[in-house]
Amino acid sequence: MSEKKNLETMDDYAAELEDSLKRIHAGDVMDATVVAFDEEGVTVDLNYYAPGKIPADEMSADPTFSCMSDVNIGDQFKAVVTQGDDGGGNIVLSKKEADQEYAWEKLKTMMDEKTLITGKIAGVSRAGATMYVEGIRGFIPASKLDVRYVEDTEPYLGKTVNVLISDVDTEGKRLILSAKELLMEAAIQRRNKGVSNLKVGTVVKGTVETLKDYGAFVNIGNDLSGLLHVSEISDKRIKHPKAVLAPGQQVDVMITKIENGKISLSMKAVRDAKAQEIEDEASEYKSEYVPNNPFAELMKGMKF
Repeated sequence: MSEKKNLETMDDYAAELEDSLKRIHAGDVMDATVVAFDEEGVTVDLNYYAPGKIPADEMSADPTFSCMSDVNIGDQFKAVVTQGDDGGGNIVLSKKEADQEYAWEKLKTMMDEKTLITGKIAGVSRAGATMYVEGIRGFIPASKLDVRYVEDTEPYLGKTVNVLISDVDTEGKRLILSAKELLMEAAIQRRNKGVSNLKVGTVVKGTVETLKDYGAFVNIGNDLSGLLHVSEISDKRIKHPKAVLAPGQQVDVMITKIENGKISLSMKAVRDAKAQEIEDEASEYKSEYVPNNPFAELMKGMKF
């Protein structure tokens, strides 16, 4: 009894043949994988008999984008066919155009997942700065560039920053970014670490930052500030800290309390501690002093 051999037929390769023979037209969206790149552009594999070419200016709308620094072999993305054949057997595509069509849903997902984004500031204005994410132009308001409102945005041009997506308006094509939340979280972590190293009773040098009706905030170094209550400034009763202090003034303060990350300071405690130290030294000197006077020693114990 003979076995029937399985012979390969054209039907076995129908899918592959169809892929290789299908016609590609302008406007088609293709899955592309980077196989080579240079300053002129990127060569991509389209799973097609002909390779794809993406000119450098069609890779991204970001003016800071560079094929040499921002592209890697193996990168995968979608690109739109702009020309079926450039005359040299290559399919010409645009990643920039595909980004405009497909990036918005990805950006919305990135916002929901609070994805950390690192990018370079591409432009600045008085209102804020611009940065491109997934080829889409995003705006960072001046109030979201740092923990505090940024008056001068010029130094941010070309700077690499970390941001989160705070709003995606797919209909209006608006992308709002923010660095503030990340910076605040980092500042809180640094503060908590710094506070954990402080000890109650320690005397430190500080700089008066701001004056309030109820006291003064004093910077004691390492980005840490504490409250110097008005009742802890002077031995005399004062109505307002400005009667004794001024912003920028150097002061010695004692850490009197640390609670829930808040630091309480006192100038009075420093003076009290110094006064006690002087009193202790005087008492110690008095107890150790032996008069070097023979006559006094002779008279000592005599009754008259």
